[in-house]
Amino acid sequence: MRASLRAKIIDVCARKIAAKGSDVGLSFYAFFANKNDDPELLMEAAEWWIRTHKLDHFEKAAKIEAMVRAMDA
Repeated sequence: MRASLRAKIIDVCARKIAAKGSDVGLSFYAFFANKNDDPELLMEAAEWWIRTHKLDHFEKAAKIEAMVRAMDA
């Protein structure tokens, strides 16, 4: 996964957790605007979310943030 997408995921997860608490859930669509302006990036996120990790449609933001942070470790 490209670094810009990892950074975006971490940022969105952190903002969602700060606004709604540690139990907030989200889908990979949370990282994109309603307009599909970057289909390659959307597919990259979907591939990671669905095929690679077999995650449910909605997952806890804290879980996703931790998974992405672990990629940088």
